[in-house]
Amino acid sequence: MELVRGLHNLRERHRGSVVTIGNYDGVHLGHQHMLETVRERARQLGMPATVVTFEPTPREFFEGADAPSRLMRLREKIQALAMYGVDRVVVLRFDRRMQGMSAADFMDRLLVRGLGARHIVVGHDFHFARRREGTITTLREAGALHGFGVEEVGQFLVEGERVSSSLVREALGRGELDRAAMLLGRPYRMAGRVRRGQQLGRTLGYPTANLALHRKVVPLWGIFAVRVTGPGLADHPAVVSLGTRPTINGTDPLLEVHVFDFDGDLYGQYLDVDFVRRLRDEKRFESLDALVAQMHRDAAQARAVLGA
Repeated sequence: MELVRGLHNLRERHRGSVVTIGNYDGVHLGHQHMLETVRERARQLGMPATVVTFEPTPREFFEGADAPSRLMRLREKIQALAMYGVDRVVVLRFDRRMQGMSAADFMDRLLVRGLGARHIVVGHDFHFARRREGTITTLREAGALHGFGVEEVGQFLVEGERVSSSLVREALGRGELDRAAMLLGRPYRMAGRVRRGQQLGRTLGYPTANLALHRKVVPLWGIFAVRVTGPGLADHPAVVSLGTRPTINGTDPLLEVHVFDFDGDLYGQYLDVDFVRRLRDEKRFESLDALVAQMHRDAAQARAVLGA
């Protein structure tokens, strides 16, 4: 899959595309339904299936720290889009210039001159550009002029509810990992590179692979039974702590992974962590001895959940 960052990096070879536009946070079942249509139209026209997305998201740009937590970092999103058959991802920086771009300018610069779009697939409530002035009608009018088709994909429902990133986020926040997995079509995953930490876990008998999250807000919190994939690991059982480590006065969110029955060197490696079951809230303990006693209980419970 090809990644293109910014309008300025689009070249003549990128012209001729089937395009969809959106945040695609989580790449949930609703997104996958949209991508299935994109792939089919791309196959019919013999053109690449292209996703246009934004970094930061528009809500992060407008709301700052009050924006809802992401389900995915950009790297994770790109990996998921590749998994579902996308050929090209165009990442546009959402800044003041993008905020002020008119619908006509957006369509001309991106869809007409940049991507030479032949077909565009969007959701039923799609809006774009300055003050959300661009609509499906706007696209269809431009398509009649410039020779691209516009296809509207309806809502994707699960148990009578429209699948959305917000619905997935709510399920994760309540610790309903089975429901989140149902909406995503797969377990909820976080990924990251293992970095060196304080190695406190090793001294406590629970060595951990520490993954920096590179975000201040996460959609779930606590202690979890998980499965880990990475070098030498494939759906390997583990237990994780996702939080700020209040017992040792931590401040930044950290994902600490204790991989069962594994003693390999994971420093510098990327790990995928699939969340299976929420075990409990994160809490502050009065002593390290009390923390270790709880860690023993957490590990035993995680092993039982995972059949490890």
